[in-house]
Amino acid sequence: MPKFRDVLIMQKREIENLDQKPYVPRDVVLKELDKDIIKVIIGPRRAGKSFFAIHELKKAGPFGYVNFDDEGLVGIDNYNDLSETLNSLYNHPKILFLDEIQNLPKWELFVNRLQRQGYNLVLTGSNSNLLSSELATHLTGRYVSTLVFPFSFKEYSSYYQNTGPATSSETKSRLHDYMVKGGYPEPLVKGLDYNEYLRTLHDAILFKDIVKRHNIRSFRPLGDLSRYLVYSSTNLISSRTLTGLTGLKSAASITRYIDFLEEAFLFFKVTAFSYKYKEQVKAAKKIYTIDNGFIGARAFKFSGNIGPLYENLVAVELKRRELMGELEFFYYKNKLGYEVDFVVKRGLDIAGLIQVCYDVTDERTKNREVRALLHAARDMHCRNLTVITGDYEGMETHEWYGLKENIRFVPLDKWLLGAD
Repeated sequence: MPKFRDVLIMQKREIENLDQKPYVPRDVVLKELDKDIIKVIIGPRRAGKSFFAIHELKKAGPFGYVNFDDEGLVGIDNYNDLSETLNSLYNHPKILFLDEIQNLPKWELFVNRLQRQGYNLVLTGSNSNLLSSELATHLTGRYVSTLVFPFSFKEYSSYYQNTGPATSSETKSRLHDYMVKGGYPEPLVKGLDYNEYLRTLHDAILFKDIVKRHNIRSFRPLGDLSRYLVYSSTNLISSRTLTGLTGLKSAASITRYIDFLEEAFLFFKVTAFSYKYKEQVKAAKKIYTIDNGFIGARAFKFSGNIGPLYENLVAVELKRRELMGELEFFYYKNKLGYEVDFVVKRGLDIAGLIQVCYDVTDERTKNREVRALLHAARDMHCRNLTVITGDYEGMETHEWYGLKENIRFVPLDKWLLGAD
């Protein structure tokens, strides 16, 4: 009997008992489930990919399951035994769900063989390269990807739907909790301590998805860099200036480590918008954290300065939409120094310009944000202008030195819930 059979038996029991656990339906669909095409579910570790996939697959009928993020499966190399064990436990299933497939050595050989044998395959991975380069390189069959992030605010709010419609004050209160604690499903549904959970998860991602995967010798410089980037969320970063803060000796090493952190879905970079590609590449990048909870757990102590947390929430929502293929987004800064938080591009068109300003009651702050929007609107010939606020909502016409446009002000909770 293969040594891993007992592991697969325990995993089978786990998914059979899954209906007893609370589940928040996700605002995504598992694409092409009935088609002869490999389905890949991609997203951060512990974002709920497996839960989502299992609930979707149970609607489709019997399926086999193996989770490769299990120490009992480390070093597995006999794929014939693995296939035979799955067929034995699940009575020769037509659908196979292979969870955290990136942990299986030479996983692409196993997946391609199963595809040739006629299995309907569903894969998950916690590595963004599975979304593009690795899949295109390694899979001989066609594939389609589905993205699962930590809860969006819409999904987070649906957790409370059993209590009935929310009042505006309840929605604001939930937004505040979501802004500080983030959207990871497990601490919400199990009532766990967010900070402890996210600190542990952060270190697990660093070790499992970066250190082990890329054979990094020293954990400390990577950990220092990651914590610094959490502190720097929403700010411009420079690989050259980061060398003195992390123990890494070169800008090239910093760039490589940041790429690893982005690949593992801890951070993402936003590029400056320019009509010239070379200028985009050369310009400094802004850094954002994939979930606000990491900021709360690693860097942020609530003191009333919540502007950066608001901006990070907007960036994460735009990133979610970008990875789903709905848009591209950038930041913008012109030669006069006027900066716009987000430039939204759909196809070849500039679809909108977005500023994030929590408190627009301060006239100086409001005027600064509006002036930047007006300049960018003129530079890019865009008239869809939005300021995302804490509470204020309305449409205003603004004019400054001959620049005149209508600007929409919308509270963050309404924008996140689909007002945009």
